[in-house]
Amino acid sequence: MAWDEWEKAKQDAATRMRLNRLPPVARGPSVNADLVVHDKVLGAIGDMARDLRDRVARDGDHARTATAEAASELTADGLDLGGALRAVHDAWTTKLGTLKDACAHISNHLDYSRTVHAKDEQKIAADLSVSRIWDAIK
Repeated sequence: MAWDEWEKAKQDAATRMRLNRLPPVARGPSVNADLVVHDKVLGAIGDMARDLRDRVARDGDHARTATAEAASELTADGLDLGGALRAVHDAWTTKLGTLKDACAHISNHLDYSRTVHAKDEQKIAADLSVSRIWDAIK
């Protein structure tokens, strides 16, 4: 590759790449590079994750118990299908537990994030009191 081809390739890549910054063309005064987190939104998403976990636990448990009962009855009747259904039951139980744990993890993480953010806001408000700002201006 010739030097001018290399320089052109670098320039092309630079125009396509955006790493940790806004695009080169601003879209007006409403463009803001800061991450904005609204406490109510985090709370609502956390509540949805908790509700989903509860529904998955309740509704998923119906299928789990039904397959366990059916597997036991089929096995007792001497049908090989009972063993296969037991394998489905075991897989369902594992996947159901994983899904419930994931929903709980999301909910807990959002609760934690809200708490940490509130503490950060209190610390910033305390550290940047009006009198301290006024003293710094003088």
